[in-house]
Amino acid sequence: MSVHVSGAQRSLARVIPSVEVLEGGGFQVRRPLPTRGVEQVDPFLLIDELGPTEIAPGKAVGAPEHPHKGFEIITYILAGDNEHRDSHGNRGRLRSGDVQYMVAGSGLQHEELPSEEFQRTGGRNHGFQIWANLKRADKAMAPRYKDVRASDVPVVHPSAGVEARVIAGDLFGASGPVRTVTPWTYVHAILAPGTQIVQPVPRGWTATIYVFDGVGAIGTRELRLGDYAVFADNGETIGIANAGSTPLQALLLCAEPTHEPMARYGPFVMNTIDEIRDAFEDYRAGRFGTIKPELAR
Repeated sequence: MSVHVSGAQRSLARVIPSVEVLEGGGFQVRRPLPTRGVEQVDPFLLIDELGPTEIAPGKAVGAPEHPHKGFEIITYILAGDNEHRDSHGNRGRLRSGDVQYMVAGSGLQHEELPSEEFQRTGGRNHGFQIWANLKRADKAMAPRYKDVRASDVPVVHPSAGVEARVIAGDLFGASGPVRTVTPWTYVHAILAPGTQIVQPVPRGWTATIYVFDGVGAIGTRELRLGDYAVFADNGETIGIANAGSTPLQALLLCAEPTHEPMARYGPFVMNTIDEIRDAFEDYRAGRFGTIKPELAR
């Protein structure tokens, strides 16, 4: 069963399979973007699925202090317990269902580490971190930070058997608690067998879906764990159906592209190579700041 959404549905342009890589202090992520030959799906720069992994007591690792510049980040935790600290004095703790929004903008240093409690007890760890590019005019803006509790993420049911958690954007009569600089929508959809979800997308926007549990279908194309679907810009809606016998879980990620040149090197994303060099110089000169001792572990 589905809810009616007006407008022609976009066709599938390509499916990008994810790869498994090690990040931070040595934790494994499933990454559909960037991969070999695909640097970005404008404006999306990186999509990392962390886990799901069962962590033994004393074995949790995170991402020690490191810099970022030129983009914005949404981190969404399905299971686990980690802490954030940055060089602008921000500090937060994310547990299951929580969301963190950060604008790296002109540059900062931050760390993402398991809480002392999670380090002691271990447990299930699962979440997502997604980077979206900023336009040239926004790359110099001061960094921002916001934590969102799970209870503040609206949960709606567009149709029977379909649950949509709206993290960013205005969809299905709900407004996500994260208001991004580059306009984008972020929905965690959970579909019972035999159902589908259809979502409106503005013309000209990038539209994608990442499948992380169950079996989905877009038209006749089947999508499984780690598949990242990219749609053509030839309609006003996108959709996916549950083609399996268990719940389907997927992230619906749509955004306005920057349509600008992109140069990246690790944690720095700018428009030109010269700007990347300038970012390194700012970092080496200490202009990103440091995490204050009272915030550090």
